[in-house]
Amino acid sequence: MQSGPHPELIESPLSRHIIQDGVPLTINIVRIATEPGWSLEVINARGTSVVWSDAFASDREADAALRKVLAEEGVQAFLDN
Repeated sequence: MQSGPHPELIESPLSRHIIQDGVPLTINIVRIATEPGWSLEVINARGTSVVWSDAFASDREADAALRKVLAEEGVQAFLDN
């Protein structure tokens, strides 16, 4: 089985590295160039990735979802158990 070329990804300017309560997190907000929906991924210092299952209509909506989780659950939502 051959795989085709990798799709072009567009990275949001809202993608970033943050330190929240002393915990480093990588925030990836991207979309496939030919698709309208934005994907949100948070990676902790151990490399554990949390990806939202639903796409967002805009990169700002994805960022708002991240901010909501951080406000309601804190950085613990992204730590390994």
